[in-house]
Formats: sequence, C-alpha cells, structure tokens
Amino acid sequence: MSLWQKHAIFEKNSIVLVIGVLIVIAIGGLVEIAPLFYLKNTIEKVEGMRPYTPLELAGRNIYVREGCYNCHSQMIRPLRDEIERYGHYSLAAESMYDRPFQWGSKRTGPDLARVGGKYSDDWHRDHLVRPTAVVPGSIMPAYPWLVRTDLDFRHIADDLRVQARLGVPYSPEMIASAIDDTRVQASGDPGSAVDLAKRYPKAQSRDFDGNPERITEADALIAYLQVLGTMVDFRLYNNRANIR
Repeated sequence: MSLWQKHAIFEKNSIVLVIGVLIVIAIGGLVEIAPLFYLKNTIEKVEGMRPYTPLELAGRNIYVREGCYNCHSQMIRPLRDEIERYGHYSLAAESMYDRPFQWGSKRTGPDLARVGGKYSDDWHRDHLVRPTAVVPGSIMPAYPWLVRTDLDFRHIADDLRVQARLGVPYSPEMIASAIDDTRVQASGDPGSAVDLAKRYPKAQSRDFDGNPERITEADALIAYLQVLGTMVDFRLYNNRANIR
C-alpha cells in the first residue's frame, strides 16, 4: 500500500480523521500540561519583588477604577524595538502580586511597566491635571479631581486582608499597620518611615502630590506609578545576558 493510499483512509473517512485529530491533540496537550504537575512554581524567583505598600495598593485600585489599563499596557515584549524604547522585557514575577494583572491588550499611550522614576512627582501631577501641559498633542483625558479628592483609606487593611487570602504575603503586622503605613508613606517624614522600610524594602516615602496638608488620590496613584519597574535590579539580568 502506497503512502497516498494510507493517507486516503483519513481523506475519505471523516470518523477516522476526527479520531486521528483527537489523538494528536491529546498527545500535544499531555506534552505541554503534564510537566506542570511536577513543578512547585511556574513563576521564576526574582530578587527584589515585594507586595505593594498600602498607599501603592490604593493607587493601583484608582488606576484600575479610572480604566488606565485601557490605554496603557504593563507588559514589555522581548522584541528589540520594545526593549530599546521601554527597557528590559517584562518578567512573569513582576505581576505575581497583581490581581488582576495589568498587562493590557492595546497601547493608545506608552507602556508603563518601567515608568517608575522616569518622571518627577510634579510631572505626574501636572500630567494628571492637564496632560497637554507636559505632553503637547496628548489625547489623554484630564483627571484633575484626583488632586482635589482626599484618599479614603479607612478600609485599606481590608484590601490587604483580601489580597492575603488570594496568596499575597501580607503578614498580620502589615495588615494591622496598614492605615499608619499609608499616612507615613504620604507624609515624607524619614523618621517615621523606618518601620515602613522594614516591612516594604525600597518603599518611597514623601509627599507625592505636592500638598503636604492632605493625602489625596493623586498621592496614591503617583506612588503606584513611581514604583512600577523599580523593585527588580535589571542590571543583574543584563549582565547575565552579556555573559551568555
């Protein structure tokens, strides 16, 4: 029997073809899925990653509430043009504490995965109030109410408690100190920020919105933006890539 005659069995008999397709899919699925059952963790361990501070978490909630993810992604693909523009490609571990993750599906504005430290707090505040003041031609809508609205963080401990139930490693101490940590991080008092830094390494403590008399939603959102991409020292990964 020739090869063509053997192949004709599948061409002329739909039932045999369907069975063959199912067998191939089953084998392919087992090859991809079975190894995952033997892995303790599918996310690589990355030094520097920590849970968000209460203020950063509140800012992230505002980011989601205002729909920022509709125009800004937080996922840099491992392509040359992406890396040259935005920085090191995104690591899975960077989103390990994001629920839901903020990868995004389109970019009307630039990717924000590495925006932390790229601009000053004043720039971010002005950008929120009137985007065209710092980016001429910007089509981003203004969010002036963020600098006028006091941050409601009375229930921030509950937010941490829910995140802890989902697997984020917030300790009982972190949850109990959530309200105080929010005030401390937004105050910019170095003496009060010692305990905050112990619980959240590299946490930035200062008056983010330029108004020390109030803790506003702008404080929280800017604190969140300023931490994006700053937890991991990507110089280590660049050096390893060069060695290879």
